[in-house]
Amino acid sequence: MASAYKAIAKEVTVTDSQTKIEIRNLYKIFGDNPQAMMDKVRAGVGKDQLNEEFGHVLGLSDINLKIPARGIQVVMGLSGSGKSTLIRHINRLIEPTSGDVIVDGENVISMDDKALRDFRRNRASMVFQKFALLPHRTVMDNTIYGLEIQGISEKDAAKRASQWIERVGLSGFENNYPTQLSGGMQQRVGLARALATDADILLMDEAFSALDPLIRTDMQNILLDLQQELHKTIVFITHDLEEALRIGDQIAILRDGEVIQQGTPEQIVLKPYDDYIADFTKDINRGRVIQLKTIMSPPNDQPGPELPGEMLVEDAAQLVTESPSSQARVTDPNGQVVGVVDIKSLIRAMARPNIESRLEELEDN
Repeated sequence: MASAYKAIAKEVTVTDSQTKIEIRNLYKIFGDNPQAMMDKVRAGVGKDQLNEEFGHVLGLSDINLKIPARGIQVVMGLSGSGKSTLIRHINRLIEPTSGDVIVDGENVISMDDKALRDFRRNRASMVFQKFALLPHRTVMDNTIYGLEIQGISEKDAAKRASQWIERVGLSGFENNYPTQLSGGMQQRVGLARALATDADILLMDEAFSALDPLIRTDMQNILLDLQQELHKTIVFITHDLEEALRIGDQIAILRDGEVIQQGTPEQIVLKPYDDYIADFTKDINRGRVIQLKTIMSPPNDQPGPELPGEMLVEDAAQLVTESPSSQARVTDPNGQVVGVVDIKSLIRAMARPNIESRLEELEDN
């Protein structure tokens, strides 16, 4: 189910009317006098120079990002890139030095205390890397916590919490305490707590980073399956490109507080902006990112299985290999044949860039 959602989500064309969150000209400078440093940063003073010469730290520099509604926006970067600082501006856990965060047309930065409390309680939930569960509360009581803050009655809160505990696979553990749960189970509680409030926006800051690889994959599957049904606006922070490519509909890559590249997973892998990003993507299994519609050739009269254009190359390669035909016919969302792919094009799509160049050289010879 997860892969099916990914295919659908990538079909969405982002327009202004579909933008849920817009971050405009956002700066964050840490230090004693950040406002005094703004002119220097705007004049081109970088992170290292600002720290060495002026004793201030540049957290974010002129971030501009439109986050579409009902999709998963991944913000990816190494430690110190500014990604966690960025997500904490969306619910104003951190105050910006300059800039705006617009949600549904309303500027979060200019909200008064009452409006900001309402925004945090009802419109934006957060899942943290370290789980942030209350140790003296059971699974049920942790899940109910956000509903208590919203003023939901005890009966209704318990009913809603029970539903989400079941949805994340923790039925039977309602009366357990966090110390009695594994890391993966604790993070499921955190996810259930965030979803129980029914907020439109889900902020996930390195939510799966502390988990073992197998548990991490399981949590990714849970998130994608839930998203297929719920269609929340999710902002997901990670330092792992594989994770970003697997779950993101859109990806923004940060370095030293600046957005280096924005795009779909395909765009990031196929058209890296610079050598920094190309180095990140060179060992990626491109067959798990590239869709058939990206590599298809014009249709012909040859037979073959009909496969949707949003299908990933890796999945299609197995089907074509098992088919009596040497090609597949690619269809659009209406079921019309719009192109074809053969074994050679599938193999080329999955090859690493250096291998692809070698294949071209062999063909030329």
